[in-house]
Amino acid sequence: MQTFIEQSIRETVQGKEAERILRSCVHCGFCTATCPTYQLLADELDGPRGRIYLIKSMLEGEAVSDKTMQHLDRCLTCRACETTCPSGVEYGKLLDIGRHYVEKKVSRSWHDKSYRFLILQSLPYRKRFKILFKLGLSVRIFLPGAIQKFIPVQKEKNKAINYKEHQRKVILFGGCVQPTLSPEINQSVKKVLNYFDVSTVEFENEQCCGAMSHHLDASEQALEFMRKNIDLFWPAIEQGLEAIISSASGCGVHLKEYGYLLRDDKAYASKAEKVSGLTKDISEFLQEFDLDKLNINRSKQVAFQSPCTLQHGQKLDGVTEKLLKKLGFILTEEPDSHLCCGSAGTYSLLEKDISNELQKNKIHNLMQGKPEKILTANIGCCQYLQQVSPVPVRHWIEELADLID
Repeated sequence: MQTFIEQSIRETVQGKEAERILRSCVHCGFCTATCPTYQLLADELDGPRGRIYLIKSMLEGEAVSDKTMQHLDRCLTCRACETTCPSGVEYGKLLDIGRHYVEKKVSRSWHDKSYRFLILQSLPYRKRFKILFKLGLSVRIFLPGAIQKFIPVQKEKNKAINYKEHQRKVILFGGCVQPTLSPEINQSVKKVLNYFDVSTVEFENEQCCGAMSHHLDASEQALEFMRKNIDLFWPAIEQGLEAIISSASGCGVHLKEYGYLLRDDKAYASKAEKVSGLTKDISEFLQEFDLDKLNINRSKQVAFQSPCTLQHGQKLDGVTEKLLKKLGFILTEEPDSHLCCGSAGTYSLLEKDISNELQKNKIHNLMQGKPEKILTANIGCCQYLQQVSPVPVRHWIEELADLID
């Protein structure tokens, strides 16, 4: 794609990156076939190719309106288009650049600014979110049903386990909302890794991975979270911990991008690259272990919802499915399994109508095979699907932990 980016932008780091990505696009349109918002809205500007044109025009100095911002806001950042693209266009990176510049050129409403500010000052902060969640639980019964569904009733805590100290050690990343909403997920990870003679190291003062802030164009907040996590992890990394394990695919994909996002930070670039290289989704890490030693002698029919951040972001499509089959699960077929469930980080809070349609479609497709349960690999997808699912929804690692005595 030929570009004529404005001189003032073209010489910047973001301008050079945008030009590189734009030039890789050949206008083929394959991306529209797998774009959730294009399929729902049938508008070229609500598909990847249309948004690329909008970003290109904006960077070339053409007029920008609130409609431009709306079309960019409507993108889920699911990156299904990247999986489909034959030219390898790094659309997600280009979208982040486009959102950064549209924020400079178009003013949001007071309501929109305030809502986004509240999200950014609450959800990414583990302690703040925990306080707000407990407050919400205390008044949940009095709230409208539409709000109640965002405050799930907490499950019973797992039984305490006596963990052994093993020679192999990994950092277990917790994230911002998962420790409050579903602490049983990482409890299950610890139980499974302990069974396979791997110890976990956790940090009470760990920060949000930075994904939420990054995708809402709060780049300084995101970078601050990232640098603090690197400083926190670094002594353990120097001691030889072999991996950073994430059970939330949304956190995992962002941790893997630390090296890219901090590539121009002289103080953190090499460390960030190391963190990215060490990060593994729990399914990715467990591939090396012999699951047959669990002596599995039962089967269960389940649907696996592969989060966008797992299949499109981390390119781990099929990895968890293979593990589940080894564990004796019968996986049901899901039509359009590449499509987003509608959760997409804060998307379900900011674009409710589109999100609700995607949620409804995803549950319909997942239930086609009449599964007993729906399993997933990301806290956001898990909580969002459970709101409307007729069967239980849980993280797949919990099912594996249940197989261990």
